[in-house]
Amino acid sequence: EVQLVESGGGLVQPGGSLRLSCAASGFTFSRYTMNWVRQAPGKGLEWVSAILSSNGDTTYADSVKGRFTISRDNAKNTVYLQMNSLKPEDTAVYYCAAARTLATYDYWGQGTLVTVSS
Repeated sequence: EVQLVESGGGLVQPGGSLRLSCAASGFTFSRYTMNWVRQAPGKGLEWVSAILSSNGDTTYADSVKGRFTISRDNAKNTVYLQMNSLKPEDTAVYYCAAARTLATYDYWGQGTLVTVSS
């Protein structure tokens, strides 16, 4: 059974930091590009960041570039998202998603809520 389990969400003040984790099982994690995608209240899905399976290259949405860092540990089948300098507009449910190709996401986690508020 394929599982992606996110953790690390919570309430944080503006300017604060959080580290999200996504533990994967049931598929060959190292062969998949891993993504973080978020959904703010009342809005659609927004891609946040990706880390390639092939060479570990990373990409970011402009809205988070310079503040968020994605990383992966293939030995632990886990992908991380370090979020610094958080803003209220970062409030969202954050999902990790696995993609074997660029065409589609194959697997999704259940999401973890991040709330940035004073």
